Amino acid sequence: MAGNSFGQLFRITTFGESHGEAIGVIIDGCPAGLQVDLDYIQGELDKRKPGQSKITTQRKESDTVRILSGVFEDKTTGTPIAMLIPNEDQRSKDYSHNVDVFRPSHADYTYEAKYGIRDHRGGGRSSARETAARVAAGALAKLLLKTLGIEIVAHVSSVGKINAPNVFINDPIEFIAEREKNIVRCADPATAEEMIEFIDSVRKDGDTVGGKISCYVKNCPVGLGDPVFDKLHADLGKAMLSINAVHGFEFGSGFEGSEMRGSEHNDIFVKSHLGDIQTITNFSGGIQGGISNGMPIEFKVAFKPVATIMKNQATIDSQGNAAEISGKGRHDPCVVPRAVPIVEAMAALVLADHWLRNRNARLS
Repeated sequence: MAGNSFGQLFRITTFGESHGEAIGVIIDGCPAGLQVDLDYIQGELDKRKPGQSKITTQRKESDTVRILSGVFEDKTTGTPIAMLIPNEDQRSKDYSHNVDVFRPSHADYTYEAKYGIRDHRGGGRSSARETAARVAAGALAKLLLKTLGIEIVAHVSSVGKINAPNVFINDPIEFIAEREKNIVRCADPATAEEMIEFIDSVRKDGDTVGGKISCYVKNCPVGLGDPVFDKLHADLGKAMLSINAVHGFEFGSGFEGSEMRGSEHNDIFVKSHLGDIQTITNFSGGIQGGISNGMPIEFKVAFKPVATIMKNQATIDSQGNAAEISGKGRHDPCVVPRAVPIVEAMAALVLADHWLRNRNARLS
């Protein structure tokens, strides 16, 4: 099975299945001498792990990460870094009723059609369990970016039709602290309460709901990204669309920009009081011509409702016969709050990769 690696110079390869012994990641290309903060990496995993609250799946995983190679005396050595996260609460019996039937909107049918075999226990490689490995790798990438002053922050900006107002990020640390005060990870407290109440009502109904995550990159230098096929926003889009349940990506003005005139949408250049070049507006989302322009990078990621619901649904079996699948096992009414660290991680992996590609270029 191809497609398990991401990145060029800062390259990761994930492995493992939802109900196997463990999942993990190999990171190749991380520069030597980077101080590795294992507590920070574990903290990022703790934000993604299941069982955090009543509005997430109740699978119990500590997601305790072990670094097996590539680190000596808490610093990277420049060799491949292996990270391992054991699976502790698989409960494969919860999926025994899925052996011969295709779950609606899951990867069951497409995997079996492509490979002739599939792991019915939670979907195998198609399970969002795999994203824990990405978060571990992304945390290391974030540590690298922090040495350059680059900060990445995200929050849940909508659930269903509930939308948070636009937020201003002055201090990334304060922003994250405010976001982490509620279980839905929305930086606007009033909207967060409304979101939580709505998700809980969806959970009680045995259903699921989607939402959006807004992500911001602060202090990104000018010059990251390459024409024509390696544009920075193109790689960010690929990274985000590779996350389970993601159905949409937009940067800057996004789809709303298509409704504007050029005279409204153009970002006018000015020279700041510090002498650097900035734009008055940021409809470009910090990226022009596929290359970062020094303004904050802004994008949104849209997640569909989780496909596993606690309701009976009509389907067919592997022989094409009509069947019914019942809602059993653990229920995740809204995956968006746990996806915040995944979005940040994938953004960090893209930026770290592009920084390595451009570190010998002029980034003034």
